[in-house]
Amino acid sequence: MTTRNTPEPTDLPWSSPLRVHDLSRSSATEFALRPGRDVLDAIARDLGLLGLRKLSLVGRIVAVKDDEFELTAHLGATVDQPCVVTLAPVRTRIDEPVVRFFGGEEPEFEAGSESEIPEDVNREPLGQVIDPGLIMVEMLALSLPLFPRAPDAELEQSAFTAPGRTPLSDDDVRPFSGLKSLRDKLQETKPEPDE
Repeated sequence: MTTRNTPEPTDLPWSSPLRVHDLSRSSATEFALRPGRDVLDAIARDLGLLGLRKLSLVGRIVAVKDDEFELTAHLGATVDQPCVVTLAPVRTRIDEPVVRFFGGEEPEFEAGSESEIPEDVNREPLGQVIDPGLIMVEMLALSLPLFPRAPDAELEQSAFTAPGRTPLSDDDVRPFSGLKSLRDKLQETKPEPDE
């Protein structure tokens, strides 16, 4: 029995692998990906979106060297996410350039080195396929707003405490809030100067 650490393209809602062997070395290989409604719904479910109205990745792959390719493209999407405050739908338009390099020299890591992330995060090893569909979904996930917020959404202040006690406010937990009350007490007990 074999286990897979990474999903095969057929396990994913959108995959469009291009065999490296079939890519032209002398001219650009152009692509335009625009998934249909069923695929958009599957991607939206996978990414926890309320809706995915449009999604496209349009670009080209060119050979830089015999063992190196460059993918340049434009990602466009319209997504609906829940507001982090009210959970109301928040619509966002995403327009992002995409650049990826495949092949070339692999980054070397020294044992005991503090850096485990390569400097060029846009470079990947060259395998048997380049999959613009996987790149499209990955870039969409990376481009989503982390904290979508409706324009009129505001956090209300809530105070909870045991019965009979005064709840703490934001001012009470500030580092020098105790000094303010001490200053006020000292001013109350300070004798008036003799005239």
